[in-house]
Amino acid sequence: MFFLGIPTTRAGSVVTSDSKVLRDVYYSGNPSYERCSVVLRIAPTFLSYGREEIRGQMLDYVIETFYPEIQQNYPDRVERNVAFFREVMCRTAQLVAQWQCVGFCHGVLNTDNMSVLGLTLDYGPYGFMDRSDIGPAICKWNLVKLAEALAPELPTDRAKAVIDEYLDQFNRSYLENMRKKLGLLRKEEPEDEILITELLRTMHDTGGAAMRDLKWVLPCKKRAFNEINIDWFIFHFFPPGADFTNTFRSLSQISCPSERETEQDKEIVKKATELFLAQCASLEELKSANTPTIDPRELAMLLSMAQSNPTLFEMISDRATIARQLDRMSKLKVLMETSQEELRARQAQEWTSWITLYRKRLACELEGQSDVQVLQEERVRVMNSTNPRVVLRNYIAQNAIEAAENGDFSEVQRVLKVLEKPFSSQPGLELPAWVGSHGSTAQGERDEREEQEQRASASSTAIDPVPYDSKPPAWARQICVT
Repeated sequence: MFFLGIPTTRAGSVVTSDSKVLRDVYYSGNPSYERCSVVLRIAPTFLSYGREEIRGQMLDYVIETFYPEIQQNYPDRVERNVAFFREVMCRTAQLVAQWQCVGFCHGVLNTDNMSVLGLTLDYGPYGFMDRSDIGPAICKWNLVKLAEALAPELPTDRAKAVIDEYLDQFNRSYLENMRKKLGLLRKEEPEDEILITELLRTMHDTGGAAMRDLKWVLPCKKRAFNEINIDWFIFHFFPPGADFTNTFRSLSQISCPSERETEQDKEIVKKATELFLAQCASLEELKSANTPTIDPRELAMLLSMAQSNPTLFEMISDRATIARQLDRMSKLKVLMETSQEELRARQAQEWTSWITLYRKRLACELEGQSDVQVLQEERVRVMNSTNPRVVLRNYIAQNAIEAAENGDFSEVQRVLKVLEKPFSSQPGLELPAWVGSHGSTAQGERDEREEQEQRASASSTAIDPVPYDSKPPAWARQICVT
């Protein structure tokens, strides 16, 4: 996250002991012993309090120490506190927008995992999504809880006015970041939001699978300041449509259009379409992603119960879960009647339409510009420094974890080195360390590792040498990040 340019706390060290604890990390009924570890986190401050009598003192300390310009510019205490809260709101909105723009999903957004400095805090369950949904609402809810905790130092009506600015601030930050990702540098057009929305819709529609399902393992519990503490859950990662990271990275390869449409322009659109099709999910991947996770007989029983005994139904399930299962069944039925050729033709049509729309918007960038080549070079430079080539995908982390569990930390070190330059091509560091010089696996080492992996049936089976900048391999669908 740091090398992606996103405000974050840092990990200073990790110490692993010989002591072990029994954990069912995959919630598969196959617990195993894991080594106990301690991570040292580093940040300018870690602050929390639970005593109302020191609220004002804590607020004074935070503002004086970390927001000295606010302390200097607002002699009135109430106005100072409102300005502080507005700055926290802005930083939070900007941070979430940055998360969304690289597909990062924070899995434990309790109120105590939010930073008043606008830093990414507490890496528990998290992941880089293959597709990102715009969903910043939980952080707005957390700001409401912060305001409640600061009252009466922060008047309720003033806090509400600030919170009402949150979504506008998020949208501004999100659009600003997205324009850079699309290389729209000279102008801000009203249709930019539609262009971005259409891109995300096309990415989704060229796959049609759900980004993630959340399976609650323990019920939510109430904690201080009425926070909802999401202690445990599982992210299941399915291949959505077009790969999020690689699609954005590929956008810089689309050149600006000429004044009049030529055969060359048609060829550019065709090649760009083929480029994005390579990032789309295959028919088999989509079938797998849309297979219901509830047995059809159980689903039929739940549907019947929802009508005949709603109270009992609400105790063991919920309508949103059933709706998702029915949606999967519907999509799977369509997919079963679709050939790979038909799927690809539909995906190609979707992408051709969006690319044509995108190049039309790029033409607006050229208006009034004398040197198109300079503009194109600047556009590519900005896009390639905004759209990462490599992020910490789950299959990359899983390979490193499994090697480390067997005493080999070379893959951890290699991944860290790659992630220090996420926007750059790094010859010699394109593949995992365990891949031999001829692109094959060191078979003895892998065989030994695979024997140990069998103890956890839900673990990944990292068998193919997949480059770090690749979309997830098929086996990565089995990974659960806990």
